[in-house]
Amino acid sequence: MENNRKIKTASLHAVLLVFSFIMLVPFAWMVLTSFKSMTESTSVDPFIIFPRVWRTEAFSEVIKNMDFVKLYWNTILLIAGRVLAAVLTATMAGYAFGRLDFKGKNLAFSLVLFQMMVPAQIFIIPQYLMVSRLNLLNSTMGLLFPGLVTAFGTFLLKQSYRGLPRELEEAARLDGCNIGQTFLFIMAPLTKSSMVALGIFTAVFAYKDLMWPMIVNTDSNKATLASALAKMQGQYIAKFPELMAASLIACIPMIILYLIFQRQFIEGIATSGGKL
Repeated sequence: MENNRKIKTASLHAVLLVFSFIMLVPFAWMVLTSFKSMTESTSVDPFIIFPRVWRTEAFSEVIKNMDFVKLYWNTILLIAGRVLAAVLTATMAGYAFGRLDFKGKNLAFSLVLFQMMVPAQIFIIPQYLMVSRLNLLNSTMGLLFPGLVTAFGTFLLKQSYRGLPRELEEAARLDGCNIGQTFLFIMAPLTKSSMVALGIFTAVFAYKDLMWPMIVNTDSNKATLASALAKMQGQYIAKFPELMAASLIACIPMIILYLIFQRQFIEGIATSGGKL
């Protein structure tokens, strides 16, 4: 019996290691390609895995041609703005839908669910028209606009608030707290894990958002990392070593952030029950 359990555990670990290796292959390919020559990067020879000569010309070229300081700054503003807006609005809306009774509550929440069901691309044209009428094109606020509210965040926080016992609110009322004080000092702190999960999801989605930054911004000074990398691909030819070198440089901040906040990241994903 004990041997069977050990065999099953070893088999499970072996399968997990194989899938982990498969998931790391694209990242390893990106790193290796960034050090290859153009000829090696476009070779179809399956045995050319490692570069014959480790070159750093691709890194020097992209650092010279791309203002990564500006790109990092624009991306950080996008992520920070969307995370703050999403957590703030979703926390308040989730509390209203999860704990309060008001006229039209079910209809309003149905509209939130409807927004989650339809593809996000449907809202691109209306959002662009709104940003254009507000004269927010080529601006940081224009980048933040679609992330000011989040249907997913509202649903996530609503479910979190619904899981809290009613006795907490009743005790707060007996102590003389109004709705605002009950929300701010009693209920909101208890949903911290869900807020962290929402912040993680929002940050990841904002970091890899490509379509909206390319539509709303034509000014290179307002470009984000994702849109700048997309513009590196030429119409007829792509310099793969330079593209992979720029992609590797763009990944560094998220890798560092993950290493620093690894525990919070895993707890947030586990608590929300979601996946990226």
